[in-house]
Amino acid sequence: MSRKDKLLKRFLAKPADFRFAEMSTLLKSIGYERLRTGKTAGSRVAFFNKTSGHLIRLHRPHPGRVLKRYQLDLIEESLRVKGLIP
Repeated sequence: MSRKDKLLKRFLAKPADFRFAEMSTLLKSIGYERLRTGKTAGSRVAFFNKTSGHLIRLHRPHPGRVLKRYQLDLIEESLRVKGLIP
C-alpha cells in the first residue's frame, strides 16, 4: 500500500487527530495545488485542481494543527461528488 493510499484510508476513517499538513499532502497527491494569491491570506487557504476546475477553501486550524470533524466531512463529500476519491 502506497503512502497516498495509507493517507487516504486514514482520512476516510476520520480520526480525531487528522492534521492540516496531512490534508495538504493528500490534496496534493490527488492533483490539487495550494493557491497563494487573492483572498487566501492568513488562516484562509484554497486548494485548486486544474484538471477538474474544483476549488476547496478551508480555514487552517490555529493555534492547534488538527482539522475539525465538519471540515473532514465537507472535504470528503466534495471529493466524492467530483469523483476524485472512491
